[in-house]
Amino acid sequence: MRIGLIIYGSIDTLSGGYLYDRKLVEYLRAQGDTVEITSLPWRNYVAHLTDNIHFRLPLSPVIAKRVHSPTKQSRTYSKFDIFIQDELNHPSLIFANRGKHPYPVISLVHHLRCSELRPKWQNAFYRVIEKKYLQSVDGFIFNSKTTQNVVHKLIGVSKPNMIAYPPTDRFGKAISEGEITSRAKPNPLRILFLGNVIERKGLHTLLEAISHQSLSIRLDVIGSLNSELVYAKQIQEYIATHNLSSFVFLHGPLDKEAIITKLSQAHVLVVPSSYEGYGIVYLEGMCFGLPAIGTTAGAASEIITDGVDGFLIGPGDVDSLANRLKLLNEKREILIRMSLAARERYIRQPKWELTAIQIREFLLKQIREFSV
Repeated sequence: MRIGLIIYGSIDTLSGGYLYDRKLVEYLRAQGDTVEITSLPWRNYVAHLTDNIHFRLPLSPVIAKRVHSPTKQSRTYSKFDIFIQDELNHPSLIFANRGKHPYPVISLVHHLRCSELRPKWQNAFYRVIEKKYLQSVDGFIFNSKTTQNVVHKLIGVSKPNMIAYPPTDRFGKAISEGEITSRAKPNPLRILFLGNVIERKGLHTLLEAISHQSLSIRLDVIGSLNSELVYAKQIQEYIATHNLSSFVFLHGPLDKEAIITKLSQAHVLVVPSSYEGYGIVYLEGMCFGLPAIGTTAGAASEIITDGVDGFLIGPGDVDSLANRLKLLNEKREILIRMSLAARERYIRQPKWELTAIQIREFLLKQIREFSV
């Protein structure tokens, strides 16, 4: 296959959505497919909307050729068999998707912007734009049942689609039960927050929860401080003014080996996002036997079984989060039981290679049906 893929910024960006895109590209290229990545620059939402003035999908005379001969009908030849769009790029692509193309256009949907927690009038604005975009493509790859349901509710179920869960095995096999048990000995509860420091990820909720308790804990935060500079500054100020700096550590982004070390040392993973389209990070933590604490908004419930391998709290529910952390800190037998259950949940997750095979078969099917 000759595949086009469009994203914002660099595919090497350290976030769950980009990990999905990156692993998919790696798999397709390993099968002998060519994947050409088109990158649009990161800007604000309104600036992305202005991309519609000039950006078009590859159909220029340089890329497409018309062949005329007495015996052959005029045809359009494209350098691609199929074109994949990360739905994150939706504000830039509404006009680009208009008209007829010589290949199917497939949207890879992690989650809709209009699903995030924000004022209703803002989400109403985003919903109009995303609906227009979703109607402009030929099919979908969804990262979760939750995302699929949200899109179907918005535009119906007529377009070809599949659910393909993200890659969660980049750290390899799950750690042993013995390692989990020995790690849970009485000492400060080690909490890990793994994600970029942006408001949607809910680090402020976690900080409030631990600042209101006299818990013996350590919190390690791994993730970029440059994604939302104003929010990151507010987090740093909160840590300073509430005297949390002796047990809260902002590490910024770390390389894979350093992340593995932190995951191995932690007791619990807490990312209380206001919304997650899936939540790769929860399963990555479960690989290391970490019970996951997420929220009831979005797809975290597809991963976390409340009270079994983690907890689900309401978005922004500081008191519930504080109580769950207190329980794990004081009742280490519960921590061990939930840690072992988290490990088992990770083991049950479909492996990425099987999922990637299904994605490739889906893409090939769309090419065949498009050309009929």
